Amino acid sequence: MGNVYAEITVKNNTDISKAREGSIKENDIRMITLTALVDTGATSLIINEETCQKLGLFIEKTRNINVAGGGKIECKVTEPVQICWKDRMASCNAIVLPEGGTLLGVIPLEFMDLMVDPVRGELVGAHGDEAILLAL
Repeated sequence: MGNVYAEITVKNNTDISKAREGSIKENDIRMITLTALVDTGATSLIINEETCQKLGLFIEKTRNINVAGGGKIECKVTEPVQICWKDRMASCNAIVLPEGGTLLGVIPLEFMDLMVDPVRGELVGAHGDEAILLAL
């Protein structure tokens, strides 16, 4: 099976809250649509610095992360963002790498009840068309 990509929309969660309370208009919510590599070996959402800046995300902290090949690097961790895929959504912190593409990791995949179909090589609902949240 080759790489699987998915088109996702990432939104600034703070902007969503401000729009809800009426301090900004809904069409002022900063968001970006990206093609993400679905990476079941990644934990969270990984974005690059340019995407982080376009979304105006606040950096909560820095952390060391393990990267492919066994190395460790220090990276930024943002405030939570909202990730949308079709009619599903999840919120999580994003990990910011200086450059590179977007990776959609296992935490948002699980929350949106998604999995990779290895036969078709695409992202699908783990339990069909309706997302089911597991609270175990």
